Amino acid sequence: MLYWAIVFLIIALVAGALGFGGIAGTAATIAKILFVVFLVLFLVSLVSGWRRPPV
Repeated sequence: MLYWAIVFLIIALVAGALGFGGIAGTAATIAKILFVVFLVLFLVSLVSGWRRPPV
């Protein structure tokens, strides 16, 4: 998931540099959403790992 966020961020940067404003804005929005989803899933897995009893 983090991979796709970085891919869309790079697409947004390249599109912004070339002057494609609509595409850059859309790709940046997708990258932000994917990063937030990745961050939430990471935190959930981190908390669930703490709650699991040691084997």
